Amino acid sequence: MAENYDDPAGSTQMFRAFVETPAQQQQAQAPGNVSVHRSGGGSRTGVIAIAAIVAIVVVVGVVWLAVK
Repeated sequence: MAENYDDPAGSTQMFRAFVETPAQQQQAQAPGNVSVHRSGGGSRTGVIAIAAIVAIVVVVGVVWLAVK
């Protein structure tokens, strides 16, 4: 194998070790513990809803100006 070979799995493991807090590591190491991924989907949904409303208002405004 080449000497400059970087193992992608090793890089991922090092990154996860860097990012994870000690509490997350303890939960992951507990026997029989199933980790649950919690995402901040609530705030993202709100941003998407507001962006959709703004887009609709802009389209309605452009159509109104075109008809006027």
